[in-house]
Amino acid sequence: QVRLVESGGGSVQAGGSLRLSCAASGNTYGIYSMHWLRRAPGKERDEVAGIYTDGGTTYYADFAKGRFTISQDNAKNTLYLQINSLKPEDTAMYYCAANRREEGSYRRYWGQGTQVTVSS
Repeated sequence: QVRLVESGGGSVQAGGSLRLSCAASGNTYGIYSMHWLRRAPGKERDEVAGIYTDGGTTYYADFAKGRFTISQDNAKNTLYLQINSLKPEDTAMYYCAANRREEGSYRRYWGQGTQVTVSS
């Protein structure tokens, strides 16, 4: 089992910045990628960014390129998402997810989410 706990969300004004954190604990061996996703009110969940833990290759959704930065601290088993120049449309619940190899396949673990609210 893997436990993911997000933190760092809050209410900010447009133009501000936030750094979200996701602390992983439990049986983290076998995690091969970690991701940030978000769900805005009334919308489906969208993937924001991801990182492959072995080597650090990253990818971003088109809307996230330029303002979002995903990173990891393997020593702390922590994933980060830096968001700059926040916009009201970034308002959403942000979730951390981890993909772990299990029994010849993989399983995705989820955190409980952290709320980001951006006011204009």
